[in-house]
Amino acid sequence: MITEIFYHTDNFCKEFEAKTGKNFLTDGDNKRKREHTFSLSEAMTIAIYYHYSGYKTFKDYYEKCVEKDLKTCFNGIVSYGRFVELKKKIAIPLAVFAKVLNSAECTGISFIDSCPLPVCHNKRILNHKTFKEVAKRGKTSMGWFFGFKVHITINQYGEIISFCITPGNVHDNNEDVMNKLVQSIFGKLFGDKGYIGKKTFENLWDKGIKMVTKIKKKMKNKLMLIEEKILLKKRGVVESVFNILKRILLIDHTRHRSPVNFFSNLFSGLIAYAFRKNKPSLKMCSNDLLGENA
Repeated sequence: MITEIFYHTDNFCKEFEAKTGKNFLTDGDNKRKREHTFSLSEAMTIAIYYHYSGYKTFKDYYEKCVEKDLKTCFNGIVSYGRFVELKKKIAIPLAVFAKVLNSAECTGISFIDSCPLPVCHNKRILNHKTFKEVAKRGKTSMGWFFGFKVHITINQYGEIISFCITPGNVHDNNEDVMNKLVQSIFGKLFGDKGYIGKKTFENLWDKGIKMVTKIKKKMKNKLMLIEEKILLKKRGVVESVFNILKRILLIDHTRHRSPVNFFSNLFSGLIAYAFRKNKPSLKMCSNDLLGENA
């Protein structure tokens, strides 16, 4: 797995550095440019592979796995403290790589949802300082939290078509967020009750997208095609994607000491998901579900 990750990461880094013309592992000062023993692709590979290692903390992973088991895989392993500094410098390349990998093809059947990423326990919100200027309070069906939201759209094969990160107080059907998530979407888009809204439905309809959601108790019942009812019940596939991201790939924890490291961990987790072989998917034929209009 690590060889595959490095191969694709190294190819991306060569193209990325050729276009940007920047060395992202320098500190920004005008000093003599000495060749670094650690390349950008190696640093990114180590950050991505952490999500497959099984370690709960990055420090344990680096000291027990990278510095010992993976030492022969890289030219020169730096200390853990030095790598934490490098991890801050690879946030932008990780963000670009995550966008490149998580841009799957739309099949005409898409699912949309968001999940909260708390940055601290609710009891520590007033004393929390690390994300004080960027994180916001939000509310989900599980209650209040302080942090961010990850919004994603996926196809029926569990592949991420697009994602967006917002503060926790941004609503699911926010117009700007929706416009970013549905740029390459067509056909039918299935979501939960958080996406109910006349304006949202009309805006998507104008883009050639039909938004399908359940109705609230006080809303009038409307007729729905049988294939839409079936797919609406299968909306849990997007919850399975979030479960993998949070429980297995560990994008969700409250121990970050800087916003940059938080986003580096999040982007590397999204990249790790793109490399994952077994993604949650629907074992159905899209032509059969969409009927003659597919």
